Amino acid sequence: MSEDGLAANSEEMEVVYLDEGPIVVQDLAGAVNRSSMDLLKVLVYYGQYKPISAEIDWDLATLVCEELGIDLRAHGDDSVEPSEEQEPADEPVPAVSHKVRSRMQGIWAAEPEDSLEPRPLVVTVLGHVDHGKTTLLDAIRKSSVVDTEAGGITQSIGAYQVAHSSDGEEVRITFIDTPGHQAFTQMRARGAEVTDLVILVVAADDGLMPQTQEAIDHARAAGVPIIVAVNKIDRPNANVNNVMSQLSNTGLTPADWGGDVHMIPLSALNGDNVDDLLDTILLMTDDLAPTANPKGQVAGTVLEAHVDRQQGITTNVLVQNGTLRQGDTVVIGETWGRIKAMSDQDGVRIKAAGPSSPVQVLGISDPPEAGEMFKVVGSKKKAVRLIDSRIAERQSVRADEMVQPQTLEDLMALLEKGDDEDVKKLQIVVKADVQGSLDPVVSSLQGINHPEVQIEVLRSGVGNVTENDVMLAEASTVPVVILGFNVSSEPTAEQRGRTSGVDIRTYDIIYHLIEDVEKALNGLLAPKFEEVVIGQAQVRQEFPVKGGVAAGCIVIDGIVRNNALVKFLRPGQPERLTRVTELRRFRDRVDTVQSGQDCGIRLEDIDSFRDGDLIEVYEERQAPVA
Repeated sequence: MSEDGLAANSEEMEVVYLDEGPIVVQDLAGAVNRSSMDLLKVLVYYGQYKPISAEIDWDLATLVCEELGIDLRAHGDDSVEPSEEQEPADEPVPAVSHKVRSRMQGIWAAEPEDSLEPRPLVVTVLGHVDHGKTTLLDAIRKSSVVDTEAGGITQSIGAYQVAHSSDGEEVRITFIDTPGHQAFTQMRARGAEVTDLVILVVAADDGLMPQTQEAIDHARAAGVPIIVAVNKIDRPNANVNNVMSQLSNTGLTPADWGGDVHMIPLSALNGDNVDDLLDTILLMTDDLAPTANPKGQVAGTVLEAHVDRQQGITTNVLVQNGTLRQGDTVVIGETWGRIKAMSDQDGVRIKAAGPSSPVQVLGISDPPEAGEMFKVVGSKKKAVRLIDSRIAERQSVRADEMVQPQTLEDLMALLEKGDDEDVKKLQIVVKADVQGSLDPVVSSLQGINHPEVQIEVLRSGVGNVTENDVMLAEASTVPVVILGFNVSSEPTAEQRGRTSGVDIRTYDIIYHLIEDVEKALNGLLAPKFEEVVIGQAQVRQEFPVKGGVAAGCIVIDGIVRNNALVKFLRPGQPERLTRVTELRRFRDRVDTVQSGQDCGIRLEDIDSFRDGDLIEVYEERQAPVA
């Protein structure tokens, strides 16, 4: 079989015909039977942060649709692209009516219903540091992995598949073990994104800890059910009832107390009641009924990648749809490769891996980012073309196309559209200066009633808005806004919020905070923006360049960014609004230049520079509400 023919099944896509030309994101979503949120997530993946009312060009629209498993074509275009060895024509996939919440779910949704088969449940183990997550997996696998970790604490994501027998039937379960200490918060959030079910491990002698609450928040944000494993019941000071009481206060009410959360007291060290936990997981498997198409589009998620001295770049992935085979050509973000070798969790070489299988692969050209989605394409030609398109789109982002937060107004526009049952909930992260302020804010928000939208406080806490708060918002499958009362946002949180489009609002009057949420629910609130100067550069001389002139400058304050918005100031003349079109240090193009450094700058529509001209670089940010 030729290389181009290895992934023939992966090229099946739904074909949608539209009039060629620019199209509004919201209109495109309706035309291809997807939610606007799905398209926005793909646009963010490409570095395009746009509201649903934005217009995108035809090329970008076709790329977005391709990521969602849709072949977007112009009316009258019935051509099929040939590959180097003339791949077979794509067969249209029947249109799907169920909604999509992520790129991976888009792959599943595009598969014909009669092609879906049961797959192993993917279970992520979360919890506080040293509460026994890896020891529990060790007991489940009946092999030791703890001793290989530094200090007995998991250092990177490991994924394992085990078989458990129940009523004479062997059922496979895939486990993902995530680190629990705070330095790995982002890895834990990634684990929740690829999972069907979360096991929350809580030590019976320690109770709930800060990272336990974080784990609960991330599981809720991912919209996945939780089973609690109350570990270390063999300890003399174990108190299971205390743990159950603490969990009840977070909204996780034990099934034994009339709630819907299974809590299994166990000892991972001794193996006591571990089988009870596995039996409970099997019960959840019956309820969740996870499926995939082993013959469909091959796709999944990168769990970890590193450079091995002997083998080179090794990439741990979770196959989520289709069957990954040795020899397949895969694209991951802006890198690609041909699978040269593939190993299972025990290091045994294998030729193929189906849905829910964790495998290690060799052959990727550069280490991909953990959490990236991978997909199989039919040939090197298609891989390179797709990557070139992604790079071109990322590099073409202009200053006026930079991050625009998905504000309360944007989120409410999605809610009002009413075509996605998953977007009937608005989640809020609330931060306040003291507990005495936090409680009335949360109580007031929970007291807001809306006939169509449910408000859920995803997390509440005392202190400034942090990067962890923004990461939690990113991980959610429904709209999230962060509200602060009498607090500020940490610089890392603001930067991440701008990058990912998470709306952060701060207030010093409770009434205004509640009023803005109510107005947003009723579509009355208009966003306010302010200009924030981030840097200044002074022109020293003008010099000619190909196609015009450039300014030799020194950055006298802050930073200068390529594509940034600019006020061009010259004494005695009105200011001119423009943007940086080219930024260089010596002969090299650069993205930023720091204070005190020399640089060359070209500005849009500016054709002359004088010694002493001032270039003021600024950003437009949403203004805090008083």
